[in-house]
Amino acid sequence: MREVASGLPRSDAVRSQDRILAAARQGFAAHGLDLPVREIARRAGVGPATVYRHFPSRPDLVHAVLAAHVAVCQADLRSVQDDPDPWRALSAVIHSFAEHQLTDGRLNEVLLGSHPAARAFGAERRAHARALERLVGRARQAGVLREGVDVRDVRAGLLAISSLGVLPAATARETVGRLVGVLLAGLARRPMPRDSLALDSLPLDSLPPGSRGQ
Repeated sequence: MREVASGLPRSDAVRSQDRILAAARQGFAAHGLDLPVREIARRAGVGPATVYRHFPSRPDLVHAVLAAHVAVCQADLRSVQDDPDPWRALSAVIHSFAEHQLTDGRLNEVLLGSHPAARAFGAERRAHARALERLVGRARQAGVLREGVDVRDVRAGLLAISSLGVLPAATARETVGRLVGVLLAGLARRPMPRDSLALDSLPLDSLPPGSRGQ
């Protein structure tokens, strides 16, 4: 927890910081990292000076927002690691990634790209990659994946989902949902009911704790 200039955080200072982080995350996710600090302050209901007291520079604020987003993504993976059903675990990760793309697309774009702010999260990206490899490996061992499918196919599908961030919000959910269905159908060894493949077939409130887009 960052300290305020006058000493240890007070309850009101903590609430102020939380509002700033929430506003910055929503703003950056929707409009990119160039959103002006004054606009973030307006959304948080504070003045720009308050933002700078908590986060002395824009890179400090960007790092804090990305760190919070990465923590949620890590929680997504941890929440399915112990699921005894390998297909359900892998499907949940793909659905969760798609939901994050719909709600936090610009943040994903930064973390998956070459933006300088992403460099601080190299270790987390590698850990995420290893966790995905384990999930795909479990699914292969369980015989639920199509012959020849490996983690590279799953990554290609996730990359395709992430590329849809340019779509208008009005059509993004339907298109992402269809792509999720195509990806899952292509991964599965056996034909699956169409309604079990759509994005809306696994609503957020049915995901394990920590798998919900925030």
